[in-house]
Amino acid sequence: MLLLLSVACNKEPAPAPVVVPPKEAKYEYLMFNQSSAAHLSVTKTGDYSYKIETTAADPYISTDPLKKALAEDSIILAFEYKSAKGVQNVQIFFCPPTSEARSINNLDIAPSTNWTNGSFNLRKPLADFGWGKAGETLRMDFGAVAGTIIEIRNIHFRGINDEEQQKENAEQDAVKNEQQAAEDIKTYLSAAYPAHISEVLAGQTKITVRGIFSGEGAYSLCEITPWQDVTRTEIFAYKTLLTGSPFSLDLDRLVTREGVTYDRVLSKWLIVKDEGNKDAIVSHARYADEIYSSQTLVPGVLAGKKGLAGFFNHDLQRQDLTDLNIKSVTVNVPFTGYMYSTGGSNRITHIYGGKTWYFDRAQIEAMDNTLKECINRNIVVAGIILVQKAADCPDATVGATLQHPDYSSQGIYTMPNITTPESVNMYAAALDFLATRYCRSDNQYGRIHHWIMHNEVDAGVVWTNMGVNRAMPVYMETYVKSMRLCYNIVRQYDSNAEVFCSFDHSWAAPVSNGEYATLDMLDALNKYCTAEGDFQWGLAHHPYPQNLLEPKVWLDTEATFSMNSKKVTFKNLEVLDKWVKQSANKYKGAVKRSVWLSENGISSKSYNDNDLKEQAAGFAYAWKKIIALDGIDGIQWHNWFDHPTEAADGLRIGLRTDQLVAKPVWFLYQAADTSGEDATFEPYKAVIGISDWNIIQNVFD
Repeated sequence: MLLLLSVACNKEPAPAPVVVPPKEAKYEYLMFNQSSAAHLSVTKTGDYSYKIETTAADPYISTDPLKKALAEDSIILAFEYKSAKGVQNVQIFFCPPTSEARSINNLDIAPSTNWTNGSFNLRKPLADFGWGKAGETLRMDFGAVAGTIIEIRNIHFRGINDEEQQKENAEQDAVKNEQQAAEDIKTYLSAAYPAHISEVLAGQTKITVRGIFSGEGAYSLCEITPWQDVTRTEIFAYKTLLTGSPFSLDLDRLVTREGVTYDRVLSKWLIVKDEGNKDAIVSHARYADEIYSSQTLVPGVLAGKKGLAGFFNHDLQRQDLTDLNIKSVTVNVPFTGYMYSTGGSNRITHIYGGKTWYFDRAQIEAMDNTLKECINRNIVVAGIILVQKAADCPDATVGATLQHPDYSSQGIYTMPNITTPESVNMYAAALDFLATRYCRSDNQYGRIHHWIMHNEVDAGVVWTNMGVNRAMPVYMETYVKSMRLCYNIVRQYDSNAEVFCSFDHSWAAPVSNGEYATLDMLDALNKYCTAEGDFQWGLAHHPYPQNLLEPKVWLDTEATFSMNSKKVTFKNLEVLDKWVKQSANKYKGAVKRSVWLSENGISSKSYNDNDLKEQAAGFAYAWKKIIALDGIDGIQWHNWFDHPTEAADGLRIGLRTDQLVAKPVWFLYQAADTSGEDATFEPYKAVIGISDWNIIQNVFD
């Protein structure tokens, strides 16, 4: 695991300490200001001891001010604790002021039923924020869920010990290696190499690679498999000597690698020059430009912009597909929840790579029924490919193999592991199974038209985790591999399929520390397409309001009409529309990429009339922008109903209540894109404070 600072607790059982009277204390023990507690209950159990139980999703409490400045070497925040379940994603704010910019997160407290020593190395944030003066305070956020219990005592700052120093040194070395890897990737993508792979064609049985090179010396064509990294390899394993330029080589598509039958459609191709002890890269690597498809499928064409996110085939939800005139849906595909490495009762078999894989029949047939409901209504479907962490997978081998090796506990889902031949083959087998079943000309089991790759990668620590504090180029390299792997498999069955990259409402700035800016990731993706060959990807953007609990999205201050806006929300969809229409961002410079607003909703603060009216007004405002902006293809509303857990925390973004009663926004959604739209929307102008729907704004660079 790569970390920028120590976050794990030392699990050394400690005897109950003798509390030293304050006048003789070696350390200044920090005390909590109990009146500052929010979303948690706190009981003082001793002079410096507390029992804390979280009661809602954002629990925090502040310390009393420091009585004296910290010593220069006091960089370790130490404490003793008991917590049966531990605490994930502790966040510490260095106050004043209290701001995300002056905080660190993704800190874990490991489970322990006995009193245990815990510590956080805070050297970097203490230096960055200049914190530690008399009178300053800490705010500690104990995770993000209700029901966490921790007993904690003797919180203090101290110097670093030898073991912690060794760990810090190792982490600093890892940071340097990560930074170097990021720089190497950026250098590779922007380099002007003398040689060039001009075309890669994946036929039914052969891979054809064409290219040119010049100069004295020995040159070779290298095959780069997904588990290899171009910039971190000095001697490439799979090489074919080139005897002349230009060249055109026909290579067998299937080869035996690491004991499995490997399909080279998953590889990319590179030219190197032999320099004795090193293969010098002289071209960019290139993926297949064309992929043989075994059939011709009718493309999924959106007949309207209205959609639903997270369709799960509930009786009333099926009726809403008709009543709301839904034209598109997203469907979650957590395939690791029903994939098995061994046979068993009631399992479907699938052969890939010379191996047999197994899928739970009951869950697959439930997916079939969901997708058949959509195909019968001519609804276009995007499947969201989700890889569960190992602990959530019913098959231990599948979980251990596909969980990314740098996964950290903060992740709800994991980035797929693409670092070994075994993991690549398993991931490819799952995607091949899904494509063969849901990309058929007879639509026997339903249809998936497009493939959304994972969830909100700009917030990757939480939603597509491959560790914390990963450099964006390194993270993006793995994400691109996952996108390409899916694309090159699915296009064998459906030449119209697109893969979508998934983003939250960030744009030119990350939403919070440890996350990425969507615009930076899109720029990196464009660079990959320029260097390694373009492919048809689209955007699955989530333009939630700046504050998810605030329905008056037109007031968002961080959503401006600049291409460098911090966020893209419903307020400034014009930014997204302008970006996707720029030639530099089009597929091969000519074809507009698809844009789905694939997960988004506006909350009602409560179920009183005014709050429900503001929610409906927020949708009316968003819809009038969506229909006016032809760069945006559709919206998939999330949630269909107010999820009880989210509603308990104040988030009510459903079209229906938690009791499935239609809210006013449901009726606006029904009227949208019908002859009754204008009359139904008319009363909401006054809520927004406008006299007409001419609300599209010009975007400046």
